[in-house]
Amino acid sequence: MPTPTDSSAVHLPASLEENKIVALPSCAYYISDFITEEEEHAILRKVETAPKARWRQLTHRRLQTWPSDLVKNALIDSQPLPDWLQQPIISRLLSIPVSDSEPNIFASSPHGRPNHVLINEYPPSSGIMPHKDGSAYFPVVCTVSLGSSLCLNLHRSKEDGTLDPEPVWRILQEPRSLLITTGDLYTDYLHGIDPISVDVNLSEETIANWTLLRSPSQFEDGQHERQTRISLTYRDVLKVSKLGGKLGPLFKRP
Repeated sequence: MPTPTDSSAVHLPASLEENKIVALPSCAYYISDFITEEEEHAILRKVETAPKARWRQLTHRRLQTWPSDLVKNALIDSQPLPDWLQQPIISRLLSIPVSDSEPNIFASSPHGRPNHVLINEYPPSSGIMPHKDGSAYFPVVCTVSLGSSLCLNLHRSKEDGTLDPEPVWRILQEPRSLLITTGDLYTDYLHGIDPISVDVNLSEETIANWTLLRSPSQFEDGQHERQTRISLTYRDVLKVSKLGGKLGPLFKRP
């Protein structure tokens, strides 16, 4: 059932199993009110006022990487994530058990918590090609959405290895929501965002997480006009290289 609409409070489940997206074949979870509007605005201010050098401009979007880019699939252990990317999001992530036997979604990851955040800015009509996140990360992706809703498409490859252009599922991500994908959804499926200004054909039959949305009535006409959306993607980089002695071999030419 949809969670209550109350922008002044979060609505965390007793366990992630309560917010499992049951329409998907593997483990994915959706919490519509993971942060408050006040927290959303505070994070957006931090994103917008970050040093210009933090932004990397791509063709139709731009991004920030915290605490740093990966080098040969490794994170250079030079500094922790800033506090505004840790509180309240990471502390909240670690506070929700997956089940009675698993204390949180990162309990079995190498570092027990996310150590890397990618911030993407998606203006209307921008998107990202279907892709996999690769082997540098523990297979758990936690994405917090800010500013606007849009659809994330999940694709599978055909038997010949080529991409099936038609998504097998769509997930609607609302502002202030948390989406977690794990396991086979991470390793076997590609995810992408169509470069469109309006998401269409929105209904309980076409959106995998429809019953978990904060306000499905907002999309009852079957479409949503996008505004600029900011996404915060939290992951645990498997390999962390210390500065100093290990830095030289990391940059050694093959």
